Amino acid sequence: MALNIIRKATTFRNCSLVKNALSHRRYSLYEPDYLEATKSKIPLYPMLNVQIKGYVYPVLENYQSFIHKVAEIMDIDVDNGWPLPAQVLKIHKFKPQTTVVTAEYNLNIYERNIQLADVSSIQCPILIRTLEAALPEGVSLNIEIFDPALEEKRYIPDKELLDMKSMLETYTTKK
Repeated sequence: MALNIIRKATTFRNCSLVKNALSHRRYSLYEPDYLEATKSKIPLYPMLNVQIKGYVYPVLENYQSFIHKVAEIMDIDVDNGWPLPAQVLKIHKFKPQTTVVTAEYNLNIYERNIQLADVSSIQCPILIRTLEAALPEGVSLNIEIFDPALEEKRYIPDKELLDMKSMLETYTTKK
């Protein structure tokens, strides 16, 4: 019986159709069905950056925690969040029709950034309306597509390293 199976297999292998099918190799990438199932049928926004600025630090901090809570409730991934150093503005109040300073004020503008990932096109307008409705007084809200250059502002440059690089450039240009 085993001999009959071997004979049938060898005659099957010698068939011209089978030779053509086996000789032409087809290379393709196999992708399982479950990979397609994880993709969203609703279009997604790229990484969004929520930027909030305000004059009062505790208010800004509470509003940032509110944004985190709303994003968690809506199943939006909060990828990252960071504060930036405060910008100090010096404001002078002048007497009318003169250059005499009557008062001088120092204003601190605090800034926080929150990165949101995988926001669907259905969730985004709802999120924006919710954040605008709950916006505290004196806080400004700006939502944009994330720009990697914005993250560069986050890091404070090393003064010594920059000085050494400039010295190295001067030495290489002299030679």
